[in-house]
Amino acid sequence: MLLPAAAGGRLAITHCCCNYPKVADTKSRRDTWENSRASFRRQWSSEFGEWPNSNGVSWAGHHIFDLGHGGPPLAPDNVIPAPADVHGVFNKQYPACYSGGGQWSTPGPERPYVD
Repeated sequence: MLLPAAAGGRLAITHCCCNYPKVADTKSRRDTWENSRASFRRQWSSEFGEWPNSNGVSWAGHHIFDLGHGGPPLAPDNVIPAPADVHGVFNKQYPACYSGGGQWSTPGPERPYVD
């Protein structure tokens, strides 16, 4: 119970573990997502309620384990809705995480999210 999850969870967000190699089939994964996005959102909505939107524009679906490094395009536990400005931050930080160095190679606080 007190041990961190092997993959994912708050510890992974604070202590980045982005060490997956790039995959060759990114376009195929992206196409799968693009072609199935509407049905994915309908399925998601059946469990969690309406897919979020801002001013009538649906939020992006952010892939936690990104498509370019082998993330599954339609796994329910790999896609979260994110408003455009937040999704932009995610997309900017992912390359920084994979490149190593900077803030991503230093440990976070001993007990993140205690507030």
